[in-house]
Amino acid sequence: MSIAPTLQKYLAAENIQYEVIPHELSMTSTRTAEACHISGDRLAKGIVLRRDHEYMLAVLPASHHVRLSDLREQLGDNVHMADETEVNQLFRDCVHGAVPAVGKCYGLDIIVDNSIEAQPDIYMEAGDHETLLHMGHAQFSRLTANAPHGCFSTHD
Repeated sequence: MSIAPTLQKYLAAENIQYEVIPHELSMTSTRTAEACHISGDRLAKGIVLRRDHEYMLAVLPASHHVRLSDLREQLGDNVHMADETEVNQLFRDCVHGAVPAVGKCYGLDIIVDNSIEAQPDIYMEAGDHETLLHMGHAQFSRLTANAPHGCFSTHD
């Protein structure tokens, strides 16, 4: 159980206050929410996208699926989900599939789904499958302050 070093250094540098929540091993964000007894609406997940040979991170609730068609309307037609190899190269200090919902420290722009912004507090992967970070809405808003927002997900 640990926080990815890149993420931990960034949160410290930005003076972001958070709580570390250890949990049983889980391989999907939905299972993680269940294991931690939190709503999937409050667990932010990051989906890595490729757009015109650049990468970005879409941040949405774990209880939602991304709608690429809506993202393409907002970002342009050449938006695709990155493959596992690309994700692993971008998030080298994270366990496979445990992408934090923070892009800047990994050199990625982000786009935030409006539905996650409605939550009073946010949980997110810390870079492994056994640790969540919990922070208030104000702290999460600071992390996403300059990011574009939009509606690009649908509830499961």
